[in-house]
Amino acid sequence: MTADLPLHVFYGGTFDPVHNGHLAIACAARDALSADIRLLPAADPPHRPRPGASATDRAEMVRLAIADTPGLLLDLRELAREGRSWSIDTLTALRAQLGPDASIAWLVGADSFRDLPSWKDWRELFALTHFVVAERAGFPLDGATDALRQALDGRWVDHPAALRAAPAGRVLALHQTLQSHSATGIRDRIAAGRDWSQLVPPAVAAYIVEHHLYSMSAADAVIGPRPGAPL
Repeated sequence: MTADLPLHVFYGGTFDPVHNGHLAIACAARDALSADIRLLPAADPPHRPRPGASATDRAEMVRLAIADTPGLLLDLRELAREGRSWSIDTLTALRAQLGPDASIAWLVGADSFRDLPSWKDWRELFALTHFVVAERAGFPLDGATDALRQALDGRWVDHPAALRAAPAGRVLALHQTLQSHSATGIRDRIAAGRDWSQLVPPAVAAYIVEHHLYSMSAADAVIGPRPGAPL
């Protein structure tokens, strides 16, 4: 295996809805890793309540959000598979498709990565993929369990080239500070009739209103920022 193999990077999530923070992470990873980023909307996340929008709507919002952004791609494999979207199943299928020597990386936010021990068969993931972790301010694993810290011993690398030199098992911190807003917060804003549209790409805001997502009355009420309204 050579160090110049392509790096296959995947960014999974419910994207309910996809927002500017998601896109900032994806673009930062694209630039730092010199690789395309494939966004995978989850069909039915097993470790959290069902999404507020359907898988079809969430996938379409991702498609709209990245339509004019080079290097960001929509990957629908989790929607095509029946049943729940376990990351271990997705990565097992990717490994079978791409082969044992392919360099695969899973892009996650620091909060999600900190909760890795709650994922199904989480220790086995390191044999299937690298992890690229978008940091919170400060150390990216504040609050991590001892089990996770021990599992990460010796896995941290400082340069993206290290990911291309092995098929899996390494962890790289992405120095892209996570934005404070979240999909949950955006859904709450829509339901409460507060400003929200500036937190998502314009095409996504229009889609939410057109398709009556998350509360049509609230979406209709706030299609743009109101001067002086609280964030």
